[in-house]
Amino acid sequence: MAAMSDKKVEVLITTVNCKNPEALLQQMHIQSAACIGNQCEVNRIDTIQASGGSYIVYNFNERGVGLNRNNLLMRTKAEYCLFGDDDLVYVDGYENIVKDAFQTYPDADVILFNLEEETSGRYKIQKPFKVNYFNFMRFGAARMAVKRTSIQTRGILFNLCFGGGCAHAHGEDTLFLNSCLKAGLHIYALPITIATLTEVRASSWFHGYDEKYFLDKGLLYYVMSRRFYPFLILQDALRHHKTYDKTIGYLVKTMKRGVADERKRRMQ
Repeated sequence: MAAMSDKKVEVLITTVNCKNPEALLQQMHIQSAACIGNQCEVNRIDTIQASGGSYIVYNFNERGVGLNRNNLLMRTKAEYCLFGDDDLVYVDGYENIVKDAFQTYPDADVILFNLEEETSGRYKIQKPFKVNYFNFMRFGAARMAVKRTSIQTRGILFNLCFGGGCAHAHGEDTLFLNSCLKAGLHIYALPITIATLTEVRASSWFHGYDEKYFLDKGLLYYVMSRRFYPFLILQDALRHHKTYDKTIGYLVKTMKRGVADERKRRMQ
């Protein structure tokens, strides 16, 4: 397979306790270069043969989705990278979709695609547009393709304190895109499907809109912007209180407490 040698596009697959990486590659319909970050109970690097090519599996005894993605991101040499969660099934020809998208938008550093799934409130891109500070928070890493040199030369990585397996269970994708914007990178959203989400497993971090969800979200906004976090908290409460089934007052108070609790920990 030509893609194994030139590594124009590489899928950086993150998983936990994967016992059969060959089956995972087949399940995800991998048709290009790929590597697997498997967080498990051992520290070992394996090379496997599957789907007509050779793949590296990085097995590390650690936890945290951001750490897992960073381990792969700092080792890849591909021109373009996709962040592949293990519950995705890629469409036929996704490698050419990614290459064609970057050729169509030569100034792009990050391109966001659609994910298909049976039931979801996930935002669906209807027409091409440039992503900015007013709309970047609606996208997750599983729909991102990045130009490797743009990310690596600016030292952009996933935050190790946010995301599945971390102290604060969500927001690492948002912080990654926020870092891209702060670095002046160009981000485009395209109405093209890159993969299907199988929904074969429950979320590793989302357990409902409980108190911790809002404490973490408040701290997320603070990390994004120490200057504008009160506004970010307020707009979230105003826009989503019906979805959360919580009062605006409760949401603002709880999210701000997430910031206050973190400040207290720093002073101890």
